[in-house]
Amino acid sequence: MKLRPVLRRAIARLMALALLPASIAGITAVSASASKPAVPTGGCQLSGPVKHVIYLVFDNTHYLRDAAGVQSDLEQMPHLLNFLTSNGTLMTNDHTILISHTAGGILSSLTGLYPDRQGINVSNSYFYFPPSKIPAFSSAFKYWTDLVDDSTGVNDPLPNMVFDGQKNTPAPWVPYTRAGCNFGGVSAANIELENTGTGPFGDMSEAFGTGSPEWNEAFASNAAPSGTAARAKALTDFVGIAIHCGSGGGICASNATNVANSRPDKLPDEPGGYLGFQALYGAKYVNPAVCAASSAQCSTVMGQKAVNNTEGQPVTDPFGQPGFPGFDGAFAKNTLGYVAQMQEAGVPVTYAYISDAHDNHTSAFPAPFNPNFPRASGPGEADYVAQLKAYDNAFAAFFARLAADGIDKSNTLFVVTADEGDHYAGGVGIPQPDGSLAYSHTNCSWTTSPACPSNQIGEVNLNIKPKLPTSTPGFVIHNDSAPTFYVNGKPDRTDPTLRKMERDVGALNAIDPYVSTNAAPVFVRMADPVGEKALHMVNTDPARTPSFTAFGNPDYFVTAANSGPSCGSNPCIDYHFAWSHGDIQPEIATNWLGLVGPGVKHQGIDSQTWTDHTNVRSTTLVLAGLRDDYINDGRALIEAIETKALPQSLIAHRATLLRLGDAYEQVNAAFGLFGTDLLTASTRALNSTDESVYNSIESSIQSLTSERDALAGQIRAALNAAAFDNQPINEQQAKAWIAQAQSLLDRASALAAG
Repeated sequence: MKLRPVLRRAIARLMALALLPASIAGITAVSASASKPAVPTGGCQLSGPVKHVIYLVFDNTHYLRDAAGVQSDLEQMPHLLNFLTSNGTLMTNDHTILISHTAGGILSSLTGLYPDRQGINVSNSYFYFPPSKIPAFSSAFKYWTDLVDDSTGVNDPLPNMVFDGQKNTPAPWVPYTRAGCNFGGVSAANIELENTGTGPFGDMSEAFGTGSPEWNEAFASNAAPSGTAARAKALTDFVGIAIHCGSGGGICASNATNVANSRPDKLPDEPGGYLGFQALYGAKYVNPAVCAASSAQCSTVMGQKAVNNTEGQPVTDPFGQPGFPGFDGAFAKNTLGYVAQMQEAGVPVTYAYISDAHDNHTSAFPAPFNPNFPRASGPGEADYVAQLKAYDNAFAAFFARLAADGIDKSNTLFVVTADEGDHYAGGVGIPQPDGSLAYSHTNCSWTTSPACPSNQIGEVNLNIKPKLPTSTPGFVIHNDSAPTFYVNGKPDRTDPTLRKMERDVGALNAIDPYVSTNAAPVFVRMADPVGEKALHMVNTDPARTPSFTAFGNPDYFVTAANSGPSCGSNPCIDYHFAWSHGDIQPEIATNWLGLVGPGVKHQGIDSQTWTDHTNVRSTTLVLAGLRDDYINDGRALIEAIETKALPQSLIAHRATLLRLGDAYEQVNAAFGLFGTDLLTASTRALNSTDESVYNSIESSIQSLTSERDALAGQIRAALNAAAFDNQPINEQQAKAWIAQAQSLLDRASALAAG
């Protein structure tokens, strides 16, 4: 009974691609389907013509080129690039947040909040100070309601996603589910289960209950030998895939199987309450729900339903078990296959993650250990180019499939971005006969002077512990090119021993073979809690504030171990990792945002508008006709929205509103002028041997930050009211705020200049 519709859809895809040049097939296929009826969206009530929302976030995927003569990631995915530029707006002056890693970047775009309000001030992991004041480890990747201490709940009982008033950060799916929309998550940070923990506060315990069949499966799976199918089983079944069901039950109530498989969607701190909502957690329960749809593109594997990827093959883990393929296995073909199947099954809002293409993910977790893989690939390397080609093919198939379903730019809001940029740590590839470039995938170490090959690839690994004086107090760091330091005892920032340690770290020199054979500074900027607060790195949980942060030369990956690095000398080059982020350099900070759909201007590339991740949320909600139950840090990007799609309150005083938005960005964003200037001043303070200089600069930073926070709070409230409450800005007040912001920028610049 399902054969005929499937064939018709497949033929429509093939015809759309066969009749058009490959570079535009995905675009025209979407456009050509405008007359087709869209798939059912249930009781979902979005704004006007917007019936679907598809949010896609890449891991470390670049608009700008990483090497001369090598096309950028987006250039090598023309079906995606042309879709964005021909049908909407691609903003290429977007910015991430600090610390600029996957979890923090994604969560800021999901919530519209800076890390000080969404909670993930350091990622992808962090330390916190329990009552003993000896730093303890925690992961930033946890389900939305998990605690900092998700083992006992005692050492830090606050939420990992900690919000104003030390409450749990409001969840991004709530406006959609309250509007009756099923909301699907595919590998995106913290909106699906992130682990198979069976402790009192583990994901399995929280979602399914201790002693439940699912909990028992996870308990047995966690006890199985590493690198086996049994060990991967619970991860494959329950992690990384979820549907938060719309009010009234949505897809959770569509049949008896889904009713039995659904569980309460618990958000105890959600403003306005969130009772009676259900969710499907894991592919084990999502797959049968979405594969029950008419004409579903699914398979049966090992007796279980499996969603097919865009190549028509079942999505499985490395052992062939159907379900979640692992976060490193979230290739475009797998993620887009899930998104399409969810959309076709009546899940009209999907938020999904796609793995980076510049790492060779062979043998990635949960596969058996392989000492050679995963590993980094260099710009233009054959496997990197092939992966991007596969991604482009996946997008061609995805757009054509959606077109055949009637899901296109006429009724669907597409939001596409990346979590952050990267710095490439490596040499120049050697040209090969097939046009690709080759790199040296071996470690490089040295005794006195490095002699690495010119096509060496890999980060410069530096173990900082043996480089510091033996009198340095005990500490741990979040390993990174921008390590955050947590010093035992949690000393006050003015403690003389801590101040000496900061100066010692700031004065550290080492050899970076990509730059010189001579030693040079490892770190370029530093901040203690005063500077961190200016950068939105201090949240409402005081136990999580780092003692200080050192932003390094991005070629480095800094650790603090009792031995190593494992690649040889200290420092040495480890070829497994070559794409550095977390840091402050422009290639890391600068990002891109693509918007297509009803109400989005057809502007092609917009390289002028300065924006950052927090603006994604407000912009999406304005276009979808929804609102959050809290005040966003970001603003609606009226630069990219057609006038007819804006409320009157965002049309009035447009010129002043644009100036206000720009002033707000520069004074409030981590990578705005205010933040970068105060970071420069902070560095001078921390490196100073004159404590009166340190105290004077720190006092100025504190004063400016307090003034900034007060001003930003006023502007933020006004911008939110204009976007969601139909309250136009007061033009005279706005002009006064712009003047105040400029004064702050001028004073921050003067402080940076010394």
